[in-house]
Amino acid sequence: MRLLLVHHVVEDRGSAQDMYHYAIAARDLGHEVLLFGAAPGSSAYEWSRQVDRADVVVFIFEWTTRLQYGDALDLTRLIATVPREQRVVLDCDGRYNEAVDVDGDRNHLDAESSRCWIETCDALADTICQPTLHPRRANVHPFLFHAYEPDWEVPLEPAGKEYGMCYVGNNWFRWKPVRRILSALEPARGEVGRIALVGHGWNTPAPWANASLPQDAYEFDAGFLARLDVDVFPPVPFDEVIPQMGRGVFSPVVYRPLFDELQLVTCRTFETVAAGSIPLFAQEPSFVEEIYGTEGLELVLPREGGEAKIRDVLRRPDHYVAAVMEIRRRLAQEHSYHARLAELLTIVKD
Repeated sequence: MRLLLVHHVVEDRGSAQDMYHYAIAARDLGHEVLLFGAAPGSSAYEWSRQVDRADVVVFIFEWTTRLQYGDALDLTRLIATVPREQRVVLDCDGRYNEAVDVDGDRNHLDAESSRCWIETCDALADTICQPTLHPRRANVHPFLFHAYEPDWEVPLEPAGKEYGMCYVGNNWFRWKPVRRILSALEPARGEVGRIALVGHGWNTPAPWANASLPQDAYEFDAGFLARLDVDVFPPVPFDEVIPQMGRGVFSPVVYRPLFDELQLVTCRTFETVAAGSIPLFAQEPSFVEEIYGTEGLELVLPREGGEAKIRDVLRRPDHYVAAVMEIRRRLAQEHSYHARLAELLTIVKD
């Protein structure tokens, strides 16, 4: 089967890693996964505009809906050539829902915006998926999309790390949850050692920051970071994300408040576990247990008393390494790209 993924790809953010590994899994299973568009020159992906050869078209909506590397008639070609029942909408940002506002993070400006977007997705495809196990709308298929690759795994050796904490990700509605983690470790600042944030928008405005966006989308506090002596680095391509996370003894798993509310997973849900650092989960314990198993509860950073958890990770890293190794085993068995692709094909066939 030939799957054509329609997505605006930027190799230092979003689901860039996922699409690369879906293509590998597809080859292993006798299928083909391509990105829609004309090849932009040097690229980690295979591209195609041969719509008539696609068995399935998957519209991946994540942070923007603009088509890429094509022309103004691309959408017309896709809709006219590929039957509706062979088209899938993957709603990575939880916008196929009523309007939700969580601590300044929202999926729509208002109810009318929500209604228009739901109608648009319904016009595009019969099949709507979201990366959550608990979609709010009855017609949405729970499909986690993001996945785990055992070949990513780096040995967990906490001793001798350059940083105590290293977080890799762009600041898109993430300042408040990241500040919560930094505030939790502040009383233990002397024990943590160096701290690094890698990505756009942590101590200067992100490239996409503008007056049309809510302030919470790009909020930051450079003075607070300076007071904690946090090192800030520019973003890295997807194939450097895991090595970057591994520079720290621990690396937090942080979502937008909206994603926590909707119980959405992201690429970092799985990448962080494979890095050479101890993941600390900032999500609700029930969510963590459902994805990572009971061992994941050992790695939850509580909303109250987070300082004690961070100190314990630094003082007894080997105890937490054992939990991470069990989580890796679980993710490799249940959340591989091969398993995800097989699940997607089943959804399409059904």
